[in-house]
Formats: sequence, structure tokens, C-alpha cells
Amino acid sequence: MPVSVNQALAAAQAQPMPPPAKARLLIAGATGVLGNAVLRRLVGMQRYGHASVLAREPIGQGMRQVSVQLVSGPVGQWPALAGAQRADCAIVMFDPPRMFYDRERALWTPAPEQLAALGQWLHASGVRTLAVVLPHAQGTLPEALKRGLAGLDEQALATAGFDRLLIVRSAQKPAAQTQRAVLDRLAAWMLGIASFMVPSSEQPVRPSKVAELVDIALQHLPVGTWVAAPELVWRASQGDAAHTRAVVQAWLGGHGSNSVQS
Repeated sequence: MPVSVNQALAAAQAQPMPPPAKARLLIAGATGVLGNAVLRRLVGMQRYGHASVLAREPIGQGMRQVSVQLVSGPVGQWPALAGAQRADCAIVMFDPPRMFYDRERALWTPAPEQLAALGQWLHASGVRTLAVVLPHAQGTLPEALKRGLAGLDEQALATAGFDRLLIVRSAQKPAAQTQRAVLDRLAAWMLGIASFMVPSSEQPVRPSKVAELVDIALQHLPVGTWVAAPELVWRASQGDAAHTRAVVQAWLGGHGSNSVQS
């Protein structure tokens, strides 16, 4: 069917459809080695249209597409974000600021007992996907989390109305099995000899690997509440990016949604 000149001119002058807007990201606790690694990973991969970090006082930001959201006073009294300040996805971390960095001293870092109130504020500010990332090493956990006082707060988050909730535990190597048959113990001993040739598997988990896990999980996170167990975080960190992606995708793809998975 021939095309008329008018149709050709109209098609040439038509404005192309704009690409879909990228989600907006909000980070509470962008401090410490882990907070800095997560911020740089998610901003650097350009998966979000804009990222904001919570801060107690104004600071200069050297990263593109990153702004500061000032907060003060009790979390329960914060006004919900409105308009362009609203966010679609949020990440909460607890690494304390490194005091020799002026920027980190100005950032706002949540205490474990503020988690429930912070979750309510985030939900009221438009957040539908929330990730709570615990420190990558057990030794850096805040005392409240060491004592397990955040359990009820996690239950409160699970019922706060988020479409997707991700909780990433501190990495921990799986415990060795003690009750095994003789042949199993012999095989484990023989394989253990090879571990001396691969010392990297015995090293602590790097913050960059946890940031990589969080990034991949948020890309594929189904609806529901998902808890990354310490052993899974450790296992996902023991390899390159392809290994991490395979572990995370197998974990998320192996369960149904709308339920707590670990």
C-alpha cells in the first residue's frame, strides 16, 4: 500500500515516545565501607533515575544523580516525602560512619530500634521495594542486632505494606557437619587438603560482593518477603559476578512469592 507524502511528513515530524522513567532510590545509612560500596554500585550501574541519601546536615555530593535529603528529629515525626522527592526503592544499612570522613559524619545512619518507624516513613513516602542490609561482618553488627532485638521490627516491616522486602543477613561460612559417616568424613578431609590452595574462600566477605548481591537481588526480586541467610550471602560471595548472579537467581527462582523465604 503506497504511503502519501502527508503521511511521510507526519511520521517524520512525530516525536518519539520517551523511554519509561527509571525508579528513584533512597538510601538510609550510606556510611561505612558497606554503605559506600552499595551506594557506588547502585549509582554506578545507572539502574535508577536518581538516588538520595539521608543526611543530618547539608553536604556536597561529588556523584552525579545523587542528592541529599535532610532529616532531623525523631523518625516518627518526619513528614512524608512528596512530589519529586518520593522514592520507589529504599535501602537501609547500619554500618557506623567513619569519623575521619567529613561526608559520612554528616549522613544519617539509623539505629536498630528506629527500623520500624523508618519503615513506616519510607512506605508513606512512596517506597514499595525495601532492602535491609546488615553489616557484612558479624563483628561489626550493632549491639542491638547482636542481641536479636530487631526480630520484632522485621516482623513489623513484613506487615508494613511493601510489595517487596529483602533482608540481607551478615555473611557467615556454613558450619561444618559433625555427624557424618566415615566415608563422608574421609572425603571431606581429602577435599579439605585442596582448600589450602584456594585461600580466598577463607577470607572475609568483601563489601563489594555484598553490594553486588543486593544489586542483583533487587533486579529479580519477586513480590513478597525474602530473607538472605548468612550462609547464602557467604556462598554468593565465593566467586565472580557470574557466580553471584547464578546463586541469587537460583535462590529467588526456587521459591514461590508472597511468603518469607530464606
